[in-house]
Amino acid sequence: MSEFGSSDYSFEELIAETGACYLASHTGIGEKVFDNSLAYIQSWLKVFRGDPKFIVQASAQAQKAVDFILDQIKEYEPTEGN
Repeated sequence: MSEFGSSDYSFEELIAETGACYLASHTGIGEKVFDNSLAYIQSWLKVFRGDPKFIVQASAQAQKAVDFILDQIKEYEPTEGN
């Protein structure tokens, strides 16, 4: 685990918040949740201003996590006839 406030910690949190935004959008969860996540993401963007690749890397990792979660949900959805 990374130390609170470090750039590694911030990067991990950025991935988590970006993934939360993706899931909120996918599920239609209310705007308030998105607004809170957006505020966090904007603060982390300030931390990483010197690295233009970080948002792409964080977004890619967030999308992988979301895809994994959505695939897990599909496995537990009842199929027709069950």
